[in-house]
Amino acid sequence: MSIVVSIIFLSVLAMSLDVGTGKSTMDPCLESMKTASLPDLPYAYDALEPAISEEIMRLHHQKHHQTYVTNYNKALAHLRSALADGDHSSVVKLQSQIKFNGGGHVNHAIFWKNLAPVHEGGGKPPHDPLSSAIDAHFGSLEELMQKMNTEGAAVQGSGWVWFGLDKELKRLVVETTANQDPLVTKGSHLVPLIGIDVWEHAYYPQYKNARADYLKNIWTVINWKYAADIFEKHNRDLNEF
Repeated sequence: MSIVVSIIFLSVLAMSLDVGTGKSTMDPCLESMKTASLPDLPYAYDALEPAISEEIMRLHHQKHHQTYVTNYNKALAHLRSALADGDHSSVVKLQSQIKFNGGGHVNHAIFWKNLAPVHEGGGKPPHDPLSSAIDAHFGSLEELMQKMNTEGAAVQGSGWVWFGLDKELKRLVVETTANQDPLVTKGSHLVPLIGIDVWEHAYYPQYKNARADYLKNIWTVINWKYAADIFEKHNRDLNEF
């Protein structure tokens, strides 16, 4: 997850001046960084109907997510070239492209895992320890869902609403991010458990401007098992919650 934030800092810090030669050198981890690729969906395009239509899933995955991957890889290639040439101005200019497109790739890779067909457990409430933690911090699963619906509907323009784990505070949180900013841009201590895309491309062909209806219906295909597994892993790392 931290790749998008890390690359921004790498793009500034990786360029070092060799006093003896006057040439720029590239950080080895950036030079060896692999390009991104579009992940396969773990279900058929029509598997989330009626909550999310086949048309939307095809467009969202094949067109939108693919565009983020393509543009991220192009920006990464340009960054490598700029670093090799010692072109500081281009390095700075590329940061926004890398953050936006890399963030779009990271966010959507999580989003597809956050969804599951009903017959494969989509919408089925989470098990403990996540279930008990939700009750402790939000009162109930229904109250958590309502909070995410409210905050997701209130996002101005495009962005994401997140349900996550704050490892520093050892509590569950609801956050929003603008555009394609991943949750990690608000702090490396935040772990995304569920992310819901509230860009219009995620719902408009089916729901038009009724974002609230989209948010209400998407819970029927939310993959709580995935969220519970991620939470349990980090919960163990924290020793106690």
